[in-house]
Order: sequence, then C-alpha cells, then structure tokens
Amino acid sequence: MTTRIVALFNLKPGVSAADYEAWAKSTDLPTVNGLGSVDKFEVFKSVGLLGTDDKPPYAYVEIIDVNDMGAFGGDVGTEAMQKIAGEFQAMADDLVFILTDKLG
Repeated sequence: MTTRIVALFNLKPGVSAADYEAWAKSTDLPTVNGLGSVDKFEVFKSVGLLGTDDKPPYAYVEIIDVNDMGAFGGDVGTEAMQKIAGEFQAMADDLVFILTDKLG
C-alpha cells in the first residue's frame, strides 16, 4: 500500500522563494524522484485560499508517494539524502509532515 506524505512549510526568514524554488527544481525533485521507494514526489507553491483573500498558512506543499516505508527509511538515511535533508531544513520553517493512507 502506498503511503502519501504531505509536507507543509514556510521558508525561514532570509530565504528567498527564488532560491528555494531553484534548489527544489535542480536538486530536491530529481533526487527524491530517483529513490526506489518513491513512486512520485511533487512540490507545490500555495497561491491562495478558496473563497477568501486571506494568506495561506503554508507557502509550500510537498506530496511524496512512498511505495515502501521501510525502504524509504533506508533511502533517506543515505549520505546523499542526509545532505539534501540538511539543505531543506536550513530553508524550511514551520515544517509539518503528515502521513496518510488512502481510504477505500
């Protein structure tokens, strides 16, 4: 069964959207999508809240479809992924990871 991880986050003060997005496109997306335990990894930029002009509580949303959580743990434990995780954590603020299972 696929586990979907939903990550919600903002950027730390001093981190520009342009810098984060360039890093996500050049490094994070291709690397995580290359993991055997990951079926699909996407990053989305929040653009609004439906029905209101209020600012979204999170600037970015990541969706990671994991086909094997045990293998995923091994994949993220590698030196290369630890480097990427460190770079990500240096940019991300208010980070929340939500583990989900599909109903039905």
